[in-house]
Amino acid sequence: MDVQQTLATNRFPADDIVVLERGQGTCVVVHLHGATVLSWTCQGQEQLFLSSKSVFDNKKAIRGGIPLVFPNFGPWSLGPQHGFARIKRWTLTKPATKQDSGDVTATFLLEDDDETRGMWDNRFRVEYTLTVKETSLVSTMVIHNTGKQSFDFTCLFHNYFRVANINSAHLVGLKGLQYVDKVRDSKEFAEGNEALAIDGNYDRVYKNSPDTVYIQSAQKKCVQLTAANLTDTVVWNPWEKKAKEMGDFDDNGWRYMLCVEAGRVSSPFTLAAGEKTECGQTFTVLSQ
Repeated sequence: MDVQQTLATNRFPADDIVVLERGQGTCVVVHLHGATVLSWTCQGQEQLFLSSKSVFDNKKAIRGGIPLVFPNFGPWSLGPQHGFARIKRWTLTKPATKQDSGDVTATFLLEDDDETRGMWDNRFRVEYTLTVKETSLVSTMVIHNTGKQSFDFTCLFHNYFRVANINSAHLVGLKGLQYVDKVRDSKEFAEGNEALAIDGNYDRVYKNSPDTVYIQSAQKKCVQLTAANLTDTVVWNPWEKKAKEMGDFDDNGWRYMLCVEAGRVSSPFTLAAGEKTECGQTFTVLSQ
């Protein structure tokens, strides 16, 4: 089942979904639960993976698309894994608006409340802006410390890219980097491949990664991922066994997805009271 079938099968309340329609087959669909991008079609071709078994109960994180990780990546003693941003309802503060260029932009907001302060006692505001261009999707997060004390945080765009077949997919741009391999007891290794092929369960954090990497998912398709103010690249595919162990993941979904995630996870950001920082990413379809 592809993304559009999954969206059609699930009848969302109108106030849960925001559509950024650029025209000519280019469109983004966002669920306000987690401000999760569910779909990005570029010139008629879906670029993201969304599990047909995703749970849309406004409680559980959505499996696929682009969930947002904040204020913690990974297991968290204070709250849920990967923080609370992906399981909180965001507010649409600037509705989808078409610019003179034809690009469409919308902005979403998450602020601290009693629930977040019960886990992580900090005052914050996160503004998340999406811009849909002809062949690109630009995502920007601005994190504000609105409190009176400094805080640390990690964050990540948990990108699920759709690939034609994982056996023919390659990731280019990570050669020579050190990475933490969570599948091998979190030991550290150096990447020796110019074009990284995925041939098993991958869960790696590449440190001090370059701004730009390339996801080659078919002979004539390549997506460029360019990060801004984000120092790490996470690569993940659960492979067959782990995919079947997850109730919200298609048994064969691992064949058609690859998570390549831009984030700041090896070392945290630190924001003093009243400060803000900006980070983001841009996807560009180079050919298809």
